[in-house]
Amino acid sequence: MYKQPSHRDPKNFKRPNRAPATNSEPVTIGQRFPLTIKRLGINGEGIGYYKRKITFIPGALPEEVVIAEVTEVHPKFLSAKIHKIRTASPSRVTPVDEFAGVVGGFDLEHLQYAEQLRFKTDVIAQALEKFKPASYTHYDLRPTIGMANPTAYRNKAQFPIRLVDGRLAVGMYKLGSHDLVDLPTVSTQHPTTMKVIRTIRALIEELNIPVYDETTNAGIIKTIIARIAEATGEVQVTLVTNSKKLPNKGPLLAGIMAKLPMVTSISQNINSGKSALIWGSETFLLAGKPFITETINGKQFQLSPRAFLQLNPAQTGRLYQEAITALALTKADKLVDAYSGVGTLGISLAHKAGEVRGMDTIAESIDDANANARLNGVKNAQYFVGAAEDLIPQWVYDGWRPDALIVDPPRTGLDEALRDTILAVKPEKFVYISCNPSTLARDLVDLTDVYTVDYIQSIDMFPQTARVEAIVKFTRR
Repeated sequence: MYKQPSHRDPKNFKRPNRAPATNSEPVTIGQRFPLTIKRLGINGEGIGYYKRKITFIPGALPEEVVIAEVTEVHPKFLSAKIHKIRTASPSRVTPVDEFAGVVGGFDLEHLQYAEQLRFKTDVIAQALEKFKPASYTHYDLRPTIGMANPTAYRNKAQFPIRLVDGRLAVGMYKLGSHDLVDLPTVSTQHPTTMKVIRTIRALIEELNIPVYDETTNAGIIKTIIARIAEATGEVQVTLVTNSKKLPNKGPLLAGIMAKLPMVTSISQNINSGKSALIWGSETFLLAGKPFITETINGKQFQLSPRAFLQLNPAQTGRLYQEAITALALTKADKLVDAYSGVGTLGISLAHKAGEVRGMDTIAESIDDANANARLNGVKNAQYFVGAAEDLIPQWVYDGWRPDALIVDPPRTGLDEALRDTILAVKPEKFVYISCNPSTLARDLVDLTDVYTVDYIQSIDMFPQTARVEAIVKFTRR
């Protein structure tokens, strides 16, 4: 089992029970030394100890002996890169993508897939060890559910476009930099999204449409986004621009529609200036339909450009089936679907419940959620704009108390106010879907005051990365 730290901060790692070294020579950038890798970190990086100081080495695997080259020196830890591998792990494989290790999103592509799954289970175990929620050593921590084919699973490509050395580059940034790498292929992306991205890149180049320049804050097109609905084959394109102006818009749209007949929706999103965010607040349709339609477990969902949907459609269906099993709803149950997004989870559960109420703070998502309920003929689900910690107490005050709750928060985990609300309302049935083991374990410290953890079932939504999704089934004490 991998021994997985919960946080890059060295204070979260167990150190050998020894006195610190004294009078040692200072470590310098560029210095090289042999190092045995002990375990993987939460971001999939190898971890070893040099002169009793924790050393992080991306791309290194447990039990490997490497020649490490120091890249950063900090008071309590070192960062390094692999100069040479002396003894390779038997679990090491050759990455499919030549840029793995250069750009982000391929943290574990050099590790056998079965070992990736074991690592992801252990990431959760180490997060529990760090935060120590009640009875955590007795949790039923189930093996991570993987994919038969852990490639070509991402249904959405979201790539910046820039001029690099006189050529248009569309891809991802080098790790730790803002240098864009042009990516003609990406093995984890659905092939259709890559075809769409590359064709639009060629059209932009052919039509000489100016792309964004971060140095001057000039130019037009910043990001190309392509999302495919696996069930229908429809593709939705969004061009994120620096202004409403879009030179050669007519020829560009004509070219997209002629060369890419699978594209049924084209929108423009305005994100002016040097924002670190990809999306701006204003989106409008340029051509085609305002949405594409995806099917999950027999339910249809219309997706507008900014609508959130899990990036792995095959595993999403499995995730929702696991949630249905864990909740064990009856027609007598009133269910709250917190962090509902466009309603995919709550609508998938509605046939098992008496009534579903969901909420999200983004009004656009709630419009989509209610439209999706109507699309599927679901009459017992309704969605509201607002935060769960505000709406649930109001509903209880009005006499509507939930029997069941499902939460699927962002990586930051549950808001403290929502944790307090859950502990006060105490729904009998409760399932937590998490995309971040550290914030999950933190939240369990409070939640286990009222609930016991029946089991934690992890599922691999992002093969070749260090990320993992987990479903927690609770029983009220």
